[in-house]
Amino acid sequence: MGAAFSMSACSHGNGDPAPREEIAPDITENTDTDKDSTPQDSMKTDTSIFPLSEGVNGQAPTIRLNSGYDMPIVGLGTYSLTGEVCVNSVKAALGIGFRKIDTAHMYGNEVEVGRGVRESGVPREDIFVATKIYPNQYSDPDKAIEECIRKLDIGYVDLMLLHHPGANDVKAYKAMEKYVKEGKIRSLGVSCYYIDEIDNFLDKVDIKPVSVQNEVHPYYQDLDVVPHIQSLGIAVEAWYPLGGRGHQKELLSDPVLVEIARRHGKSVAQVILRWDLQRGVVVIPGSSNPSHMEENISIFDFHLSDEEMARIESLNRNEKHDWY
Repeated sequence: MGAAFSMSACSHGNGDPAPREEIAPDITENTDTDKDSTPQDSMKTDTSIFPLSEGVNGQAPTIRLNSGYDMPIVGLGTYSLTGEVCVNSVKAALGIGFRKIDTAHMYGNEVEVGRGVRESGVPREDIFVATKIYPNQYSDPDKAIEECIRKLDIGYVDLMLLHHPGANDVKAYKAMEKYVKEGKIRSLGVSCYYIDEIDNFLDKVDIKPVSVQNEVHPYYQDLDVVPHIQSLGIAVEAWYPLGGRGHQKELLSDPVLVEIARRHGKSVAQVILRWDLQRGVVVIPGSSNPSHMEENISIFDFHLSDEEMARIESLNRNEKHDWY
């Protein structure tokens, strides 16, 4: 496997302890709703249960968001990918079977992500693209939103998120709501919002977020936050699913995870990603290495037992690896 590293969606997966590329900072059964039909924001969703039996290696199933649109439960994170490396990584991921790509203004690669999508040969309507605007853009949100749309140049944005809580975050979100009504953005979300943040935020906006991207990994499991967000009909996505920079080696070498991985003939990274999915958490590990990408989306041919899930839960340290 190639060299790799882990990064955060908010400041910004191989079973052995060697460095690994994981750039991350992701319900109900699907129906045959036309993607281009008008979504119903009032739709009720169970955001804690994924249709994992519908997934096959190389093709992740989707969940129905509260906006009425469908989102794959495994995606590619693109933080730190720039230039041709970013373009080629997006094209490679889409060629392998990924259909969700995650970027952000602060990653500085929306142009390259958009180009990768356009050059992939995969129909635009089959690809789910998420981006984020940053707190230093919230005071002039229309400018920020237009910049994202222009740089991506893919017709519409499937999901736009606020990257952090911050001054004018409600103002920025309400600006994004206007673009939803115009059809330029399909769904809205937030990142780095926990129980108090999301509860205080919801009463101030008109369109419920479809997802929250937070730090989630076996050493920081957000055991109270994840079910709370899911109970609101909002999907949870994990950044730092493999522990994050400076912590990945320890996590991928954890004896409990190594033992479970060996039992299934899988890597520790695959066990962690599968653990996320079985607790209803979407994953967006990133890589520029096609073999890692293929590994990250090959997690639908095994199942963790209740005993294994409990053993992984016992690893929780409430150990946060980033600043928010």
